[in-house]
Amino acid sequence: MRATVHPIEQESYAILRSRVDLSRLPPLHRAVVERVVHSSADLDYVDDLVTDEQWLRAGQQALLAGAPVVTDVEMVAAGITTRETVCRVRQARAGDGRTRSAEAVRLAFEEVGPGAVWVVGCAPTALFELLSLDVRPALVIGLPVGFVGAAESKAALRESGLPAVSNISEKGGSAVASAALNALLYAAPHTELPA
Repeated sequence: MRATVHPIEQESYAILRSRVDLSRLPPLHRAVVERVVHSSADLDYVDDLVTDEQWLRAGQQALLAGAPVVTDVEMVAAGITTRETVCRVRQARAGDGRTRSAEAVRLAFEEVGPGAVWVVGCAPTALFELLSLDVRPALVIGLPVGFVGAAESKAALRESGLPAVSNISEKGGSAVASAALNALLYAAPHTELPA
């Protein structure tokens, strides 16, 4: 958790809260929505993000316990400044019908195994690849962007039943995905899961 917040960030959150009341949301869901909206200046995310408070609590507990954080691309990793991340896109080679991002997911899974927190903010193919593997994640933040496969990959994530943060539209991106993860890192920890 961060000790100080820059005055510009404080003002940005004050403006956000003056424009939309998110007090109805559970604490971690609210933290994720606020940080995503703050990072994008896009209030559409208030109604577009889909998650569950219990999943967020479990994901946060996994992070506190040291679960690996895996990203699809380096731009997502660059936005996560308080944790080491695993990103294997530089080592990946496209082939066998897979993109580099999809192959990077396979390489990362071989390295980290089950229980990781996965953050996909760029490549729908990475999210589809993740869903094809038995990753047994602590949490998947699936917010890839684009007109080809983004909305479909996020719909597949929601249909999978995996603990996740996603959104319904084609919107997303590296900044939004890393913001969702950062919300869990910066929010006050919850010590127990609801029954």
